[in-house]
Amino acid sequence: MPRPPCRRRISGSPAVSIFKPARVPMRRLEEVVMTLDEFEAMRLADLDELYQEEASRLMMVSRTTFSRIILSARRKMADALVHGKALRIEGGPVWKEGSRCCRAHDSESN
Repeated sequence: MPRPPCRRRISGSPAVSIFKPARVPMRRLEEVVMTLDEFEAMRLADLDELYQEEASRLMMVSRTTFSRIILSARRKMADALVHGKALRIEGGPVWKEGSRCCRAHDSESN
């Protein structure tokens, strides 16, 4: 039996938790679920353009673990985009520190 995953540090929750193709009702769509740690990894690597070493330090995981998390997140994102599925962001082994998901939603600047 594999050991349970360690909790990963995230900076906040996404502004929106479900993304779906326009003009298609949710009841007709398949769903892909991205965990909050996968979302955080994409934010750090792709939006903030951090190197994996720095991003893994911020999430308090090893660089190899970060690599697996970001690979899983990118596969799920690609699956949703290519196959027209809804993308739901929720759950995962995380602990939240702060309320900031990105610079655009920084609670201090509002």
